[in-house]
Amino acid sequence: MSSTQEKYVHSLKQIKEAEEKAQSEIENRKKAVAEEIKKLQDAAEKAIESAKLQAEKLVETSIDQAGRKAAQETEKIIEEARTKAKNITADINSQLAQQIIDILLKGVQ
Repeated sequence: MSSTQEKYVHSLKQIKEAEEKAQSEIENRKKAVAEEIKKLQDAAEKAIESAKLQAEKLVETSIDQAGRKAAQETEKIIEEARTKAKNITADINSQLAQQIIDILLKGVQ
């Protein structure tokens, strides 16, 4: 082979080696990017799941607090109703007693 042909073949080999090296680097980079994407997806899924659990706990806590507050309000309303009922009963009893006394006094006259 002539020197020119040898240089040409050598240049082709260098080009081929450079292509293979570039292809290898591309494949390695693709793998690295794919792994990074997978890690990001996993992290996002974990963050979403964590946020969901926190939201569920917050809802449960809010429902619990609302239930306690409603129970307190109910107890307060019931106690007010009892007090009013006692007052009304006392008023009715005093009015009834007065009416009975009036009737008895009329009968004595």
